[in-house]
Amino acid sequence: MIKIGDNIILEHKYSDSFEQYKCKLVERKGNDLYIDYPVNLNTNRTVFLLEGTPLKANFVTESGSHYYFDTEVKGRIKLNIPMVILSYPGKERLIKIQRRQFVRVETSVDVAVYSGKGEFAPFTTVTDDVSAGGAALLIGKNSSLKQGMEIECWFVLPMQNGEFEYRKFRGRVVRIIDGQGHMNKASVQFFDSSGTDRQVLLRFCFERQLEMKKKGLPV
Repeated sequence: MIKIGDNIILEHKYSDSFEQYKCKLVERKGNDLYIDYPVNLNTNRTVFLLEGTPLKANFVTESGSHYYFDTEVKGRIKLNIPMVILSYPGKERLIKIQRRQFVRVETSVDVAVYSGKGEFAPFTTVTDDVSAGGAALLIGKNSSLKQGMEIECWFVLPMQNGEFEYRKFRGRVVRIIDGQGHMNKASVQFFDSSGTDRQVLLRFCFERQLEMKKKGLPV
């Protein structure tokens, strides 16, 4: 799947800095990836990563498919050039990134919903699915939420490191979907969110997708 010469983008797994580092795969031995020293995409400076540092990595195949995987620094070595050794989980642990649309995962997280125009009283609910571009909210059959309304959503995101991220997103109700039970679903499309907030939500979705894949659940 990943091959010599592929560019890899790295970022710290448990950091809120969202800095990204570019490197190239120079050699591969089994599940060890040998990369040249990464360069910070913002500063264009070489980055020195400590052994044991947990990272997230993504790369693009020749066909244009984007993949993501968890990795960590196993050490450094100098052969023809100085290199960093990364762990590789194998192709069965790769997560394919849908670039045309944000990755959507079926997961339940707590959400507080507000109307910026006072069209309804604030309420709390849970999601049916989430992506960095929107979410499906479970709402009662008699909910005041209507198609076209602009809303503010406060999400409580349980991250893989055990911490909770509280992030606000403005969105628009795209449609109301009739449910067969006692609940309907409101499909919400986000807009005007900060890059940092969206990155946090994207990271949350990737972590959930990877967790589901490890448990053998369909993703």
